Amino acid sequence: MSQPEPDALRNLPTDNESLAPSAAEDTATTQAVLTFDDNRRASVLFGQYGQNLALIERRLGVVADSRGNQVTLEGSRDGCERARRVLEGLYEQIKRGHDLAQGDVEGAIRLAIAQGSLFDFDPGTARAAFEEINLRKRPVRARTSGQDAYLRALKRHELVFGVGPAGTGKTWLAVAHAVALFERKEVDRIIVSRPAVEAGERLGFLPGDMREKIDPYLRPVYDALFDLMDARIVERAMQNGEIEIAPLAFMRGRTLANAVVILDEAQNTTSMQMKMFLTRLGENSRMIVNGDPSQTDLPSGQTSGLSEAIRLLADVEGVGHVTFTADDVVRHELVARIVRAYDAAAAEKAAKREAGR
Repeated sequence: MSQPEPDALRNLPTDNESLAPSAAEDTATTQAVLTFDDNRRASVLFGQYGQNLALIERRLGVVADSRGNQVTLEGSRDGCERARRVLEGLYEQIKRGHDLAQGDVEGAIRLAIAQGSLFDFDPGTARAAFEEINLRKRPVRARTSGQDAYLRALKRHELVFGVGPAGTGKTWLAVAHAVALFERKEVDRIIVSRPAVEAGERLGFLPGDMREKIDPYLRPVYDALFDLMDARIVERAMQNGEIEIAPLAFMRGRTLANAVVILDEAQNTTSMQMKMFLTRLGENSRMIVNGDPSQTDLPSGQTSGLSEAIRLLADVEGVGHVTFTADDVVRHELVARIVRAYDAAAAEKAAKREAGR
């Protein structure tokens, strides 16, 4: 099987879709016994009270029974094969000293699903793993096909638009990519900007200097920086200007060279603001623009600069576009269902509006 391109990968089934075998798959029940060479690592793999095994059971439609350093898998041949790949891949991560979070388990499950069934899986050509960013503090791995396509686009293009619902990891991965380039000395600065638009609330006058005023709007970016880099390095880089966090209005008139520039919550930019921002791109720089057009806080009737830019730059060479969906949500699994409910309501409303014309 040839290696799928990111766009094709996004069309493969995810763990949020039905995993029942198709008519072409062998539905006969089978058993597989896996034995791991270290009891302590096996315990970490199975999770506290077997929660990781329970997640694998729920997502892949198998039964997983653990005893000591062994686990017995029972279910369809495809389900057992996918579960085996998930468990063996996660065990290798643990052996390399990586911590195992529930999100890593979900990511491994989605990768196994994207690799296909027992009958079309070719270990020689299949992706061994989703894209990964190796940082000094910790590795950052894509957990969904959408995140995988996003990291691939960031490596390929100088300007990337990441569009999709909250909880899909857009800001997190953008900051991780910027930190990786900064640590490898490929760029001199990280610049993060965000339009200071209040989300339906009036905050009034905020005391303090510029950083203290803008901090509430950029807290997710700070959280990502401090989680991905040593705190002392972040503070020092902010003091000497190597990491700069500023409101969008302060970008006017600047040329941003040798830098990674991230624009977060871009759905709240106006057309003029977006044009102003995009034309700041200087030599040896990368730009990452993230947002969710469905959550704009602009006044009613005002066009979002993000939506307009995506439309105008759809076919421009050197510009990457990645669209996340509810299947890429990596927060609590309930968030994905909430996003789908809102998307369905929006689609129904749009259909009624079209029918009334």
